Formats: sequence, C-alpha cells, structure tokens
Amino acid sequence: MTHEIKPCDVILVEGRTRISEGIRFLTNSAWTHACLYIGRTYDIQDQTVRKIVSDKYMGEPDDQLIIESVIGEGTIIRSLDTYRDEHMRICRPSKLSFRDMPKVIRHAAEQIGKDYNLRQIFDLARFLLPWYILPKKWASSLFKKNGSRSTKTVCSTMIAESFASAGYPILPLVKHSEAGIPQLFRRNPKLCTPSDFDFSPYFDVIKYSFVDFYQADYELFPWSSDSLLESEENDFFIDPKDA
Repeated sequence: MTHEIKPCDVILVEGRTRISEGIRFLTNSAWTHACLYIGRTYDIQDQTVRKIVSDKYMGEPDDQLIIESVIGEGTIIRSLDTYRDEHMRICRPSKLSFRDMPKVIRHAAEQIGKDYNLRQIFDLARFLLPWYILPKKWASSLFKKNGSRSTKTVCSTMIAESFASAGYPILPLVKHSEAGIPQLFRRNPKLCTPSDFDFSPYFDVIKYSFVDFYQADYELFPWSSDSLLESEENDFFIDPKDA
C-alpha cells in the first residue's frame, strides 16, 4: 500500500472501537474513519505548508504522513504507519489536477490544531437514525452556517472542506434548469461520512496487493496447508482440491 498511495488520496479505515460500531450502523458501511494522505515532508512544494508540517510533526522527514481528525486529539498530523495493522481502502480523486492538489493539502494543514466536534457527531447520528423523538433539524449544529469560523471539525468534514476549497466534488446534487443546463450544488460538508468517498464517482478505489509479485511469480507463492489455521478459518480458506 505504501507504494501505491499518492498525495491527496483519502484513506478509509475500518475501525474497531465502540464508536466505530455506531458509525458502521448509522452509515451501513464498514468504513468508519477517513484521513488525508499528504506525502512526505520533502514532497510538499508549498513552503508555507511544509513549515506547518515541519513544526507539527516530530518524526522522520521521510515518514509518509496523513492529516486526520481524531476524538480526544483533534486535527493532527501523524505517520501513515499508525494504521499499518488496520483494514484500509484508498480512494483517489481521479480528476483532481496537479494545480489543485496543493490547495487541498494546504486547507487540510490549516485545520491542524482544531478540536474534534463531538456535538456534530451526535447531531449527525440523530439525523441519520431511521427513527427519532425530536425533529432531526431541531437545535442541530449541522445546519448552522458559520463559514470558516468553526474551531472544531470531524474527520470527513475536514477532508470534504479541503476538496471543496479546490472546487472538487464528492457527492454533489445535480439539477437542470428550465433550459436543460445542468447545475451542481455542493453538499453540506457536515453531512459527509467516510463512506461518501467510497461511493463518490469522482474517486477511484485503488486496489493493492497483499503480496507483491511480477508476471508469473504467483506460481512461487508460498501456499500453506491448514496447519496454521484456526478452526473457524478452516471453513473459509481451503485447498480447491478439497472443495
């Protein structure tokens, strides 16, 4: 995966916490967290952004870096290696121009230090639930228009706003005028969830190999017998000759 990923790729993570279980239920998707890959420090051409990254990240200069919003930590920058043992998916903005990539990364970098918005998560859960006691929009922070004055954010909103800063779509509303001219409307970024990047037609899902091989080298794969499998795994991973 580390060889396939490129700056501005969105990384979806299948979380394993209790909060992740709730997000999985609400969105009907395995993807419960999202972060933005920005490359290595020396990959960043924008000198202002490079300084922000250098000031905020204390690791090695050749570390592959992500920006994300995390409960209890806010918006931070850290190594991609943080999720090395997690199930992930790469979503690549397939039509994003090289000219606009720095805009996306710069906007995300400028969010570093913002607190995590727990209230927004609560309101989003209330909005997405199939049943409700109070009206879904009543006293909700999701529909308050405060522009860039917000000092808090969540993972998907931060990334959605970063792409919006470059005019790049995720799941826009498309309507046609009386003359038949299509009109696009940006979706409220506070309604964005990790699965939106998976569903978006403007992002490609990038597949990566569990084991790298070239040409016919797959013939040399170290296929194993069932001696290392647990009892439940024996039902899912078998030799085709035994099927």
